[in-house]
Formats: sequence, structure tokens, C-alpha cells
Amino acid sequence: MGKLIPNAFNLLVVIYVALGSTACSYGMAIIGSTIGQPSFYTSLGLAPPDEEGYARTAGFIGGFNGVNCAGSAIGCLLCTYCADKYSRKRTIQGAAVVLCMGAALCAGSVNNAMFLVGRIINGLGIGALVAAIPMYQAEVSTPESRGFMVSMHGVMFAMGYTLSAWLGFGMYFITAGGSTSSFPWRFPMLPFSPRWLLMQDRHEEAHDVLMKLHRDKTDPHDVVARKEFYQMKKQVEMDRLIKQSTSKFELFKTPANRRRALVGFVLMWNNQFTGVLIIANYGVILYGALGMDGYMPLLLTSLWVTSTFPGNIFCAFFVEKFGRRTFLLIGLTGILVALICETALQAQFLGTNNKAGQNAAIFFIFL
Repeated sequence: MGKLIPNAFNLLVVIYVALGSTACSYGMAIIGSTIGQPSFYTSLGLAPPDEEGYARTAGFIGGFNGVNCAGSAIGCLLCTYCADKYSRKRTIQGAAVVLCMGAALCAGSVNNAMFLVGRIINGLGIGALVAAIPMYQAEVSTPESRGFMVSMHGVMFAMGYTLSAWLGFGMYFITAGGSTSSFPWRFPMLPFSPRWLLMQDRHEEAHDVLMKLHRDKTDPHDVVARKEFYQMKKQVEMDRLIKQSTSKFELFKTPANRRRALVGFVLMWNNQFTGVLIIANYGVILYGALGMDGYMPLLLTSLWVTSTFPGNIFCAFFVEKFGRRTFLLIGLTGILVALICETALQAQFLGTNNKAGQNAAIFFIFL
């Protein structure tokens, strides 16, 4: 069919929509630095670590994270319907509004109940965005650049984690005395997915969007992009015919489809068990238990999330060359080894005065 080279507009759209990825990870990870702020405990009437009543505080912190994850799961499920019904673009826009509403509610919370409600609303938006953004990026990308383009989701996700951690670290010096300073606060470019437009029989709009996204100066008559449009159109027509004779449970009816479903499920299941969310959300408490105090837990959390950038950027540039499977196997194997060493060190040195052992445990968290 020829080679499609992404143009500046295509890259801009992919990066712009990935700002939603940054918002997602920021919304997920901000609790990690928030629980390191003395003002957090003061404003919500919670006992800080090492004080009487912290068991109640720990229960609330678990609840704040739990309802956020529950909201995210619901948001993902809603996205499976809304992305087809209302378009990827409208789903992303709507989820962004929901996320902002939840974030505003959390920021303005005056009690634990209000904060819990804000976290679950925030989670709804996060779940929908996490599912919709990579889907949108894949559909507006050229086949040759798809790996790089969708990797922008991971790069900008790391950006959100980093932003939340370093802002939290900076806020410590403003709110360390327990002050509730007001300082810590602060879609038109998105076209519709051409594939979704074709699914809605809006062929002319789909054609115009695709031509704009995949226009190449070396192909003044858009020959390659037109071939891609024809291929995409025929694919949608074929999908429609197949859908008429199949059910929503077709995924589980044949051995091949069941294997695909199992691989997808296990892959995402393993990703959730890498420990990344635990370290991001409870890192401050974890580093405190390993002998760090004052601003050091927040600083270590900030450095840890910043260390995720090189891996994401390397993956974006080389995923097409080495393949998705290679990166996944290397990454998961490395994480498994690091977690085994980390678990052994914590079992041996947590709660002791052995600084060398505790520092080694921190090293494996970073590794």
C-alpha cells in the first residue's frame, strides 16, 4: 500500500490527547504525595503517622485508594459502550470533565466523606480516559508509527506521575507546619476518530479527517492515504457483516478467541501486580518505614517516578524495532527479580536500625 509517514498535525493530535494520560496518572498518584503533607492530616482531622489514632487514618487512606480504583474499573466498563456510541472524542471529553469534577471536589474537601466521593468520581474519569486514549491514538496513527504514537500514552502517563510527585515535594515546604495554604492548585484540537466516523456512515468526514492526519508532502495527491481510507472503509464493512452473525460472547466461543482473551486478561493482570500502584500511592509510608523522615520520603517518591521516563521514551523509539513482546518479557522479568529481592530485604530489615539493609531495600524499589 506504500509507506505512510506521520505529519506534524498527526503527532500534535496524539500528544495533545495524551495530556489526558497525564491527567489520569496525576489523579491516581497525587494521593501518594498528599499523604506526605502534614496539612492533609490537619484539614481532615486525621492522626498522622506515629501518633495515637493512626489505625483509623490508615483505614481512611486505604478507602481513598480503594474507591478510586473502583471508580476506575467502572469508568473502563462505561468506556466500552460510550466509545462506540458517542465516539472516542466525546468519550474522552466527557471523561475529562468528570475527572476535573472529581479533582475539584477532592481539592475542596472539608471532611473525609467529601474526599471519598471526590476520589470515586475522579476514578470514573480516569478509568474511561485510560481505556479511550490509547484506542484513539491507535486509530489516528499510521501503521508504521502506531507503536511510537501509542507509546506517547506511557510517556505522558509518566509525566503525570512525575508532576504529582514533584509538586507534592515542593508543597511540603509550604505546608510542613500544617498550614492549609491556598497555593497548591492550579478539546478543541481533537478530530473525531476516522474509524468511528466510518462506523457511523459519515464517510466524507472520515475521509477529510484521515487526509489531514496522514497528509505527506512527498505524496501531493494523497495516494497512500486514500488507499488507507479505502482499506479502513472495507474493514469496517466487513466488521459490520461479521457482527450481524456473531454475539458479544463470540470472544469465548472458540479456542483461538479464548486464548486471545486470556492473553489480554493475564497481561493486564500482571501489569497491575508489578507493584507500581502500591509504590506510587504508599511510597511515602513505605520510605518512612524504611527509616526515612522529614521531606526525604517525598523526595524519594519524586525521584522514583522521574526514573520511569527513560524506559518510556526508550520504548517509544524502539518498540517497532524490537517488538512489543520483547519489551514486555524483559520488563516483567526485571520487575519480578527486583520484587523478590525487595520482599526479602523488607522482611529482614523493616522496623530495624540496620541502615544498610534499609537502603538496599530502597535501591531495589528504584531498580
